[in-house]
Amino acid sequence: MRFVDLFAGTGGIRLGFEWACSEQDIKTECVYSCEIDQKACESYELNYEVNPKSDIRDLEVLPQFDFLLAGFPCQAFSYAGKQKGFGDTRGTLFFEVERLLKLYKPSFFLLENVRGLTTHDQGRTFETITTHLIDLGYSVHHLLLNSSNFGVPQNRVRIYILGSRWGSIKTNLYSDPGPADSHKYDANHIQGNLFEQPQKTVLVRDILETDVHQRYYCTEAFVKKLKKVVGNDLSVLHGYRLIDYRGGQSIHSWELGLKGECTRKEIAFMNLLIANRRKKQFGIHQDGKALTVDQIKTFYNNEDLPELLCSLESKGYISCYDGKYNPVAGNMSFEVFKFLDPNRISITLTASDANRLGVVHHGIARRLTPRECARLQGYPDSYQLISDENAVYMQMGNGVSVPVIKAVIEDFFVNNYAHLIKAKQSNLWMNDPATSDVAG
Repeated sequence: MRFVDLFAGTGGIRLGFEWACSEQDIKTECVYSCEIDQKACESYELNYEVNPKSDIRDLEVLPQFDFLLAGFPCQAFSYAGKQKGFGDTRGTLFFEVERLLKLYKPSFFLLENVRGLTTHDQGRTFETITTHLIDLGYSVHHLLLNSSNFGVPQNRVRIYILGSRWGSIKTNLYSDPGPADSHKYDANHIQGNLFEQPQKTVLVRDILETDVHQRYYCTEAFVKKLKKVVGNDLSVLHGYRLIDYRGGQSIHSWELGLKGECTRKEIAFMNLLIANRRKKQFGIHQDGKALTVDQIKTFYNNEDLPELLCSLESKGYISCYDGKYNPVAGNMSFEVFKFLDPNRISITLTASDANRLGVVHHGIARRLTPRECARLQGYPDSYQLISDENAVYMQMGNGVSVPVIKAVIEDFFVNNYAHLIKAKQSNLWMNDPATSDVAG
Protein backbone atom coordinates (compact mmCIF):
# COMPACT_ATOMS: atom_id res chain seq x y z
CA MET A 1 0.00 0.00 0.00
CA ARG A 2 1.77 3.12 -1.26
CA PHE A 3 0.75 6.32 0.51
CA VAL A 4 1.58 9.99 0.88
CA ASP A 5 1.72 11.78 4.22
CA LEU A 6 0.64 15.41 3.80
CA PHE A 7 0.75 18.04 6.56
CA ALA A 8 2.73 15.27 8.18
CA GLY A 9 3.65 17.05 11.41
CA THR A 10 5.71 14.66 13.50
CA GLY A 11 4.33 11.59 11.73
CA GLY A 12 1.48 10.61 14.04
CA ILE A 13 -0.98 9.79 11.26
CA ARG A 14 1.69 7.79 9.45
CA LEU A 15 2.48 5.91 12.65
CA GLY A 16 -1.16 4.93 13.20
CA PHE A 17 -1.62 4.04 9.52
CA GLU A 18 1.45 1.80 9.38
CA TRP A 19 0.48 0.21 12.69
CA ALA A 20 -2.98 -0.67 11.31
CA CYS A 21 -1.54 -2.01 8.06
CA SER A 22 0.92 -4.17 9.98
CA GLU A 23 -1.93 -5.64 12.03
CA GLN A 24 -3.64 -6.62 8.76
CA ASP A 25 -0.44 -7.95 7.14
CA ILE A 26 -0.46 -5.18 4.55
CA LYS A 27 2.97 -3.98 3.51
CA THR A 28 3.35 -0.22 3.17
CA GLU A 29 5.60 2.28 1.48
CA CYS A 30 5.47 6.01 2.18
CA VAL A 31 6.37 7.50 -1.19
CA TYR A 32 6.19 11.17 -0.14
CA SER A 33 5.95 13.19 3.06
CA CYS A 34 5.17 16.89 3.22
CA GLU A 35 5.55 19.27 6.18
CA ILE A 36 6.47 22.94 6.32
CA ASP A 37 7.37 23.41 10.01
CA GLN A 38 11.11 23.04 10.58
CA LYS A 39 10.91 21.61 14.10
CA ALA A 40 8.24 19.10 13.09
CA CYS A 41 10.50 18.06 10.22
CA GLU A 42 13.30 17.43 12.71
CA SER A 43 11.06 15.09 14.71
CA TYR A 44 9.88 13.36 11.54
CA GLU A 45 13.42 12.84 10.27
CA LEU A 46 14.57 11.54 13.65
CA ASN A 47 11.93 8.79 13.51
CA TYR A 48 11.52 8.07 9.79
CA GLU A 49 14.96 8.97 8.41
CA VAL A 50 13.51 11.32 5.83
CA ASN A 51 13.13 15.08 6.00
CA PRO A 52 9.63 16.01 4.74
CA LYS A 53 10.38 19.76 4.42
CA SER A 54 8.23 21.00 1.57
CA ASP A 55 5.25 23.23 0.88
CA ILE A 56 2.13 21.48 -0.41
CA ARG A 57 1.40 24.49 -2.60
CA ASP A 58 4.57 23.72 -4.56
CA LEU A 59 3.85 20.03 -5.16
CA GLU A 60 3.31 19.17 -8.80
CA VAL A 61 4.78 15.72 -9.49
CA LEU A 62 4.48 12.92 -6.95
CA PRO A 63 5.29 9.22 -7.12
CA GLN A 64 2.35 6.90 -7.70
CA PHE A 65 0.27 6.35 -4.55
CA ASP A 66 -3.07 4.90 -3.57
CA PHE A 67 -3.78 6.26 -0.08
CA LEU A 68 -3.63 9.93 0.85
CA LEU A 69 -3.20 10.91 4.50
CA ALA A 70 -3.65 14.54 5.52
CA GLY A 71 -4.10 16.24 8.86
CA PHE A 72 -4.70 19.56 7.13
CA PRO A 73 -4.37 22.70 9.30
CA CYS A 74 -7.04 23.01 11.93
CA GLN A 75 -6.47 26.48 13.38
CA ALA A 76 -8.86 28.08 10.94
CA PHE A 77 -11.74 25.96 12.25
CA SER A 78 -10.68 25.44 15.87
CA TYR A 79 -12.69 26.66 18.86
CA ALA A 80 -9.32 27.73 20.30
CA GLY A 81 -8.69 29.92 17.25
CA LYS A 82 -10.66 32.71 15.59
CA GLN A 83 -12.71 30.35 13.40
CA LYS A 84 -12.09 32.24 10.17
CA GLY A 85 -12.39 29.06 8.12
CA PHE A 86 -11.94 29.52 4.40
CA GLY A 87 -11.26 33.20 5.06
CA ASP A 88 -7.95 32.09 6.56
CA THR A 89 -5.02 31.05 4.37
CA ARG A 90 -4.63 27.92 6.49
CA GLY A 91 -8.26 27.02 5.77
CA THR A 92 -7.79 27.26 2.03
CA LEU A 93 -5.08 24.60 2.21
CA PHE A 94 -7.88 22.05 2.01
CA PHE A 95 -8.12 22.96 -1.65
CA GLU A 96 -4.51 21.85 -2.08
CA VAL A 97 -5.61 18.43 -0.83
CA GLU A 98 -8.49 18.56 -3.31
CA ARG A 99 -6.08 19.50 -6.11
CA LEU A 100 -3.89 16.45 -5.47
CA LEU A 101 -6.89 14.13 -5.16
CA LYS A 102 -8.16 15.38 -8.50
CA LEU A 103 -4.76 15.04 -10.16
CA TYR A 104 -3.76 11.60 -8.85
CA LYS A 105 -7.13 9.97 -8.09
CA PRO A 106 -5.87 7.72 -5.27
CA SER A 107 -8.24 4.97 -4.20
CA PHE A 108 -8.54 6.13 -0.60
CA PHE A 109 -7.93 9.03 1.73
CA LEU A 110 -8.07 9.86 5.42
CA LEU A 111 -8.34 13.48 6.54
CA GLU A 112 -8.18 14.60 10.18
CA ASN A 113 -9.26 17.89 11.70
CA VAL A 114 -10.86 19.52 14.75
CA ARG A 115 -14.52 19.00 15.61
CA GLY A 116 -15.16 22.70 14.92
CA LEU A 117 -14.89 21.90 11.21
CA THR A 118 -18.39 20.38 11.36
CA THR A 119 -20.06 23.44 12.89
CA HIS A 120 -18.01 26.29 11.40
CA ASP A 121 -20.15 28.83 9.52
CA GLN A 122 -23.29 26.94 10.60
CA GLY A 123 -22.09 23.78 8.89
CA ARG A 124 -21.55 25.35 5.47
CA THR A 125 -17.77 24.90 5.57
CA PHE A 126 -18.04 21.17 6.16
CA GLU A 127 -20.77 20.86 3.55
CA THR A 128 -18.47 22.58 1.03
CA ILE A 129 -15.63 20.19 1.81
CA THR A 130 -17.85 17.11 1.60
CA THR A 131 -19.46 18.26 -1.66
CA HIS A 132 -16.06 18.85 -3.27
CA LEU A 133 -14.86 15.38 -2.25
CA ILE A 134 -18.01 13.69 -3.59
CA ASP A 135 -17.71 15.63 -6.84
CA LEU A 136 -14.26 14.05 -7.26
CA GLY A 137 -15.90 10.62 -7.32
CA TYR A 138 -15.41 9.55 -3.70
CA SER A 139 -17.77 7.98 -1.22
CA VAL A 140 -17.26 9.97 1.97
CA HIS A 141 -17.81 8.96 5.57
CA HIS A 142 -16.89 10.93 8.67
CA LEU A 143 -16.58 10.09 12.36
CA LEU A 144 -16.39 12.33 15.41
CA LEU A 145 -14.27 10.38 17.87
CA ASN A 146 -12.96 11.05 21.35
CA SER A 147 -9.44 9.78 22.04
CA SER A 148 -10.52 8.70 25.53
CA ASN A 149 -12.56 5.91 23.91
CA PHE A 150 -9.44 4.39 22.36
CA GLY A 151 -7.13 3.78 25.27
CA VAL A 152 -5.76 7.33 25.36
CA PRO A 153 -6.29 9.24 28.64
CA GLN A 154 -7.19 12.51 26.94
CA ASN A 155 -10.52 14.20 26.29
CA ARG A 156 -9.76 15.01 22.65
CA VAL A 157 -12.49 15.12 19.99
CA ARG A 158 -11.48 15.14 16.34
CA ILE A 159 -13.18 14.49 13.01
CA TYR A 160 -11.87 11.72 10.77
CA ILE A 161 -13.00 11.82 7.13
CA LEU A 162 -12.61 8.66 5.05
CA GLY A 163 -12.93 8.50 1.29
CA SER A 164 -13.06 5.62 -1.19
CA ARG A 165 -13.43 5.50 -4.97
CA TRP A 166 -14.86 1.97 -4.78
CA GLY A 167 -18.28 2.26 -3.18
CA SER A 168 -20.04 3.15 0.06
CA ILE A 169 -17.94 2.90 3.19
CA LYS A 170 -18.91 0.51 5.96
CA THR A 171 -17.70 0.83 9.53
CA ASN A 172 -18.22 -0.68 12.95
CA LEU A 173 -17.11 2.54 14.59
CA TYR A 174 -19.66 5.20 15.44
CA SER A 175 -19.40 8.90 16.15
CA ASP A 176 -19.13 9.60 19.86
CA PRO A 177 -17.75 12.93 21.13
CA GLY A 178 -17.55 11.48 24.63
CA PRO A 179 -17.65 13.53 27.83
CA ALA A 180 -17.93 17.30 27.70
CA ASP A 181 -15.97 17.41 30.94
CA SER A 182 -12.87 15.33 31.69
CA HIS A 183 -14.15 14.89 35.24
CA LYS A 184 -17.30 13.19 33.97
CA TYR A 185 -15.34 10.53 32.11
CA ASP A 186 -16.89 7.07 32.35
CA ALA A 187 -14.08 4.55 32.62
CA ASN A 188 -16.45 1.77 31.53
CA HIS A 189 -17.34 3.52 28.27
CA ILE A 190 -14.68 2.43 25.79
CA GLN A 191 -15.58 2.26 22.11
CA GLY A 192 -14.39 -0.90 20.41
CA ASN A 193 -14.90 -2.89 17.23
CA LEU A 194 -15.23 -6.48 16.12
CA PHE A 195 -11.56 -7.25 15.64
CA GLU A 196 -10.20 -5.80 18.86
CA GLN A 197 -10.24 -7.06 22.42
CA PRO A 198 -11.81 -4.69 24.95
CA GLN A 199 -9.24 -2.02 25.71
CA LYS A 200 -7.72 -1.49 29.12
CA THR A 201 -8.97 1.68 30.72
CA VAL A 202 -6.09 4.15 30.69
CA LEU A 203 -6.00 7.10 33.09
CA VAL A 204 -3.53 9.92 33.63
CA ARG A 205 -1.76 7.94 36.35
CA ASP A 206 -0.88 5.27 33.77
CA ILE A 207 1.20 7.63 31.62
CA LEU A 208 3.21 9.29 34.39
CA GLU A 209 6.95 8.77 34.47
CA THR A 210 8.43 7.34 37.66
CA ASP A 211 11.70 9.26 37.66
CA VAL A 212 11.20 12.91 36.72
CA HIS A 213 13.96 15.52 36.65
CA GLN A 214 13.63 18.41 39.07
CA ARG A 215 13.47 20.94 36.23
CA TYR A 216 9.82 19.95 35.84
CA TYR A 217 9.05 20.65 39.50
CA CYS A 218 7.10 23.77 40.38
CA THR A 219 9.32 26.38 42.00
CA GLU A 220 9.53 26.57 45.78
CA ALA A 221 7.96 30.03 45.74
CA PHE A 222 4.99 28.84 43.71
CA VAL A 223 4.50 25.74 45.88
CA LYS A 224 4.57 27.95 48.96
CA LYS A 225 1.78 30.08 47.51
CA LEU A 226 -0.23 26.96 46.62
CA LYS A 227 0.11 25.60 50.14
CA LYS A 228 -1.12 28.92 51.51
CA VAL A 229 -4.41 28.23 49.71
CA VAL A 230 -4.85 24.44 49.98
CA GLY A 231 -2.63 23.44 52.88
CA ASN A 232 0.29 21.04 52.93
CA ASP A 233 -1.54 18.18 51.19
CA LEU A 234 -1.02 19.12 47.55
CA SER A 235 -3.15 16.20 46.33
CA VAL A 236 -6.09 18.52 47.00
CA LEU A 237 -5.05 20.18 43.74
CA HIS A 238 -6.18 17.20 41.62
CA GLY A 239 -8.42 18.62 38.90
CA TYR A 240 -7.94 22.28 39.88
CA ARG A 241 -7.59 25.05 37.31
CA LEU A 242 -5.52 28.16 37.93
CA ILE A 243 -7.52 30.80 36.17
CA ASP A 244 -8.62 34.38 36.80
CA TYR A 245 -11.97 34.63 35.03
CA ARG A 246 -13.79 31.51 36.19
CA GLY A 247 -15.00 30.22 39.51
CA GLY A 248 -15.75 26.60 40.40
CA GLN A 249 -12.81 24.32 41.09
CA SER A 250 -10.30 27.10 40.51
CA ILE A 251 -7.51 29.00 42.22
CA HIS A 252 -6.92 32.63 41.32
CA SER A 253 -3.92 34.93 41.24
CA TRP A 254 -5.32 37.07 44.07
CA GLU A 255 -5.64 34.01 46.29
CA LEU A 256 -2.03 33.12 45.58
CA GLY A 257 -0.87 36.71 45.88
CA LEU A 258 0.98 36.60 42.56
CA LYS A 259 0.80 40.39 42.07
CA GLY A 260 0.87 41.26 45.74
CA GLU A 261 -0.75 39.92 48.88
CA CYS A 262 -4.48 40.45 49.21
CA THR A 263 -6.54 40.76 52.36
CA ARG A 264 -9.37 38.35 53.08
CA LYS A 265 -11.86 41.05 52.14
CA GLU A 266 -10.11 41.65 48.82
CA ILE A 267 -10.06 37.95 48.04
CA ALA A 268 -13.74 37.58 48.93
CA PHE A 269 -14.63 40.59 46.79
CA MET A 270 -12.70 39.30 43.77
CA ASN A 271 -14.42 35.92 44.05
CA LEU A 272 -17.78 37.68 44.20
CA LEU A 273 -16.87 39.76 41.16
CA ILE A 274 -16.01 36.81 38.90
CA ALA A 275 -19.05 34.88 40.13
CA ASN A 276 -21.50 37.71 39.41
CA ARG A 277 -20.09 39.26 36.25
CA ARG A 278 -21.29 36.26 34.24
CA LYS A 279 -24.94 36.66 35.26
CA LYS A 280 -27.31 37.11 32.34
CA GLN A 281 -28.56 40.40 33.73
CA PHE A 282 -25.13 41.88 32.95
CA GLY A 283 -24.83 40.42 29.44
CA ILE A 284 -24.32 37.13 27.65
CA HIS A 285 -20.53 37.26 27.35
CA GLN A 286 -19.21 33.76 27.95
CA ASP A 287 -16.52 34.77 30.43
CA GLY A 288 -18.31 37.73 31.94
CA LYS A 289 -18.76 41.43 31.43
CA ALA A 290 -17.03 44.51 32.81
CA LEU A 291 -19.26 46.08 35.46
CA THR A 292 -20.00 49.62 36.60
CA VAL A 293 -19.95 50.58 40.27
CA ASP A 294 -23.76 50.58 40.32
CA GLN A 295 -23.81 47.05 38.89
CA ILE A 296 -21.25 45.91 41.45
CA LYS A 297 -23.39 47.36 44.23
CA THR A 298 -26.14 44.87 43.37
CA PHE A 299 -24.04 42.14 44.98
CA TYR A 300 -21.55 44.14 47.10
CA ASN A 301 -22.82 47.38 48.63
CA ASN A 302 -20.50 47.86 51.59
CA GLU A 303 -18.95 51.19 52.49
CA ASP A 304 -15.44 49.91 51.80
CA LEU A 305 -16.17 49.30 48.09
CA PRO A 306 -14.23 52.37 46.83
CA GLU A 307 -11.26 51.40 48.99
CA LEU A 308 -11.31 47.80 47.69
CA LEU A 309 -11.55 48.88 44.07
CA CYS A 310 -8.67 51.33 44.49
CA SER A 311 -6.43 48.80 46.24
CA LEU A 312 -7.10 45.95 43.79
CA GLU A 313 -6.58 48.24 40.81
CA SER A 314 -3.27 49.46 42.19
CA LYS A 315 -2.09 45.87 42.64
CA GLY A 316 -3.12 44.98 39.10
CA TYR A 317 -5.90 42.49 39.86
CA ILE A 318 -8.62 44.60 38.24
CA SER A 319 -8.62 47.27 35.57
CA CYS A 320 -10.98 50.17 35.04
CA TYR A 321 -11.89 51.41 31.58
CA ASP A 322 -14.70 53.82 30.79
CA GLY A 323 -15.96 53.50 34.35
CA LYS A 324 -16.23 49.70 34.19
CA TYR A 325 -14.24 47.20 36.24
CA ASN A 326 -12.87 43.91 34.99
CA PRO A 327 -10.51 41.28 36.43
CA VAL A 328 -7.09 41.33 34.79
CA ALA A 329 -6.74 37.78 33.50
CA GLY A 330 -3.07 36.97 33.95
CA ASN A 331 -3.41 33.28 33.26
CA MET A 332 -0.03 32.97 31.55
CA SER A 333 1.63 33.98 34.82
CA PHE A 334 0.76 30.66 36.46
CA GLU A 335 3.51 28.04 36.29
CA VAL A 336 0.74 25.46 35.89
CA PHE A 337 -2.70 26.37 34.59
CA LYS A 338 -4.32 23.00 35.29
CA PHE A 339 -3.46 20.18 37.67
CA LEU A 340 -4.69 16.93 36.14
CA ASP A 341 -6.44 14.37 38.30
CA PRO A 342 -4.37 11.16 38.05
CA ASN A 343 -7.57 9.11 38.38
CA ARG A 344 -9.29 10.81 35.44
CA ILE A 345 -8.39 11.70 31.88
CA SER A 346 -6.58 14.80 30.73
CA ILE A 347 -8.16 17.84 29.18
CA THR A 348 -7.34 18.40 25.49
CA LEU A 349 -3.69 19.07 24.80
CA THR A 350 -3.12 22.30 22.89
CA ALA A 351 0.02 23.73 21.34
CA SER A 352 -0.18 26.92 23.40
CA ASP A 353 -0.26 25.43 26.89
CA ALA A 354 0.76 21.76 26.88
CA ASN A 355 3.95 22.92 28.63
CA ARG A 356 1.90 24.23 31.56
CA LEU A 357 -0.21 21.18 32.29
CA GLY A 358 0.61 19.86 35.73
CA VAL A 359 0.09 16.99 38.11
CA VAL A 360 0.70 16.24 41.78
CA HIS A 361 2.63 12.97 41.77
CA HIS A 362 4.18 11.37 44.84
CA GLY A 363 3.32 14.56 46.73
CA ILE A 364 5.26 16.77 44.28
CA ALA A 365 3.60 19.50 42.22
CA ARG A 366 5.17 19.57 38.75
CA ARG A 367 4.60 20.06 35.06
CA LEU A 368 4.02 17.16 32.69
CA THR A 369 7.14 16.07 30.85
CA PRO A 370 7.34 16.02 27.04
CA ARG A 371 7.30 12.20 27.15
CA GLU A 372 4.13 12.22 29.24
CA CYS A 373 2.49 14.53 26.69
CA ALA A 374 3.55 12.12 23.94
CA ARG A 375 1.97 9.28 25.93
CA LEU A 376 -1.24 11.31 26.22
CA GLN A 377 -1.33 11.19 22.41
CA GLY A 378 -0.66 7.45 22.34
CA TYR A 379 2.88 7.65 21.00
CA PRO A 380 4.93 4.62 22.07
CA ASP A 381 8.07 5.24 24.09
CA SER A 382 10.06 3.99 21.10
CA TYR A 383 9.08 7.22 19.33
CA GLN A 384 12.05 9.57 19.69
CA LEU A 385 11.62 13.15 20.89
CA ILE A 386 13.89 15.96 19.77
CA SER A 387 15.91 17.88 22.36
CA ASP A 388 13.92 21.11 21.93
CA GLU A 389 11.32 20.49 24.64
CA ASN A 390 9.22 23.57 23.89
CA ALA A 391 8.88 22.38 20.31
CA VAL A 392 7.83 18.91 21.51
CA TYR A 393 5.12 20.38 23.74
CA MET A 394 3.77 22.31 20.75
CA GLN A 395 3.98 19.28 18.49
CA MET A 396 2.02 17.09 20.88
CA GLY A 397 -0.59 19.80 21.33
CA ASN A 398 -0.99 20.02 17.54
CA GLY A 399 -0.72 16.30 16.92
CA VAL A 400 -3.05 13.36 16.53
CA SER A 401 -3.88 10.52 18.88
CA VAL A 402 -2.08 7.62 17.23
CA PRO A 403 -4.33 4.77 18.48
CA VAL A 404 -7.41 6.50 17.05
CA ILE A 405 -5.81 6.68 13.60
CA LYS A 406 -4.90 3.01 13.93
CA ALA A 407 -8.47 2.05 14.92
CA VAL A 408 -10.07 4.05 12.08
CA ILE A 409 -7.78 2.59 9.41
CA GLU A 410 -8.00 -0.98 10.68
CA ASP A 411 -11.78 -0.76 10.92
CA PHE A 412 -11.86 0.54 7.36
CA PHE A 413 -9.71 -2.33 6.04
CA VAL A 414 -11.72 -5.01 7.84
CA ASN A 415 -15.14 -3.72 6.79
CA ASN A 416 -14.28 -2.65 3.25
CA TYR A 417 -12.14 -5.52 2.02
CA ALA A 418 -13.93 -5.52 -1.34
CA HIS A 419 -12.68 -1.96 -1.86
CA LEU A 420 -9.09 -3.15 -1.40
CA ILE A 421 -9.59 -5.92 -3.96
CA LYS A 422 -10.97 -3.44 -6.50
CA ALA A 423 -8.09 -1.08 -5.84
CA LYS A 424 -5.57 -3.88 -6.32
CA GLN A 425 -7.23 -4.99 -9.54
CA SER A 426 -7.01 -1.42 -10.82
CA ASN A 427 -3.21 -1.76 -10.66
CA LEU A 428 -2.98 1.39 -8.57
CA TRP A 429 -1.26 -0.32 -5.68
CA MET A 430 0.85 -3.37 -4.79
CA ASN A 431 2.54 -3.16 -8.17
CA ASP A 432 6.16 -2.66 -9.12
CA PRO A 433 7.64 0.29 -7.17
CA ALA A 434 9.63 1.12 -10.27
CA THR A 435 6.53 2.37 -12.06
CA SER A 436 6.74 5.88 -13.43
CA ASP A 437 5.16 8.95 -11.85
CA VAL A 438 1.47 9.33 -12.64
CA ALA A 439 2.02 12.82 -13.94
CA GLY A 440 4.56 11.44 -16.40
